[in-house]
Amino acid sequence: MRRIFVVFVLALLPAFAGLSGHAAMDIGVNIKVDLPPPPRLNLPAPPPLIPVPNAYVYFAPDVDIIFYRGYWYRPHRDHWYRSDRYDGRWVLQQPRFVPPAILNLPPDWKSVPPGHRKIPYGQVKQNWKRWEREKYWDKQEKYRDKQEKRWDKQEKYWDKQEKHRDKQEEKWEHKGGRGDNGKGRGRK
Repeated sequence: MRRIFVVFVLALLPAFAGLSGHAAMDIGVNIKVDLPPPPRLNLPAPPPLIPVPNAYVYFAPDVDIIFYRGYWYRPHRDHWYRSDRYDGRWVLQQPRFVPPAILNLPPDWKSVPPGHRKIPYGQVKQNWKRWEREKYWDKQEKYRDKQEKRWDKQEKYWDKQEKHRDKQEEKWEHKGGRGDNGKGRGRK
């Protein structure tokens, strides 16, 4: 009886395979490689942070870590690790779980832009949600641009004043330098 059942099943297999119109075979291989986490950071306190322009991501300029939306991220050996603490318990993140804001950081994200100051971690921790919601850093950037334009305008004004003064001095020297109208009849 068992033989008849096996023969019957084997006879029906090609029929089931042909239901879709063609035979398909799907083979998958899963290989899990446990990568060692990055070495632990020996920091006495959370490091001060600097915002990455246009990203609402904060980085520690002295240490290779990032703060984003309540978590710390750390690049290590072409992978990203995440922790809820600045000093680690780093967990490897699959690429699909790394936030796009971090994956799309500009190539120079580790450089400190002019005019930026380090912000204590406590301030970032307290304010990052509000700053992101209110677009705080965008406003700061606009303010900085406005200030820069104002300084450029003032610089042009002073350059113009200096050129005028130079012309006046040339004119003065051409006339003899002592107010004698160029005729040599000045006061003694």
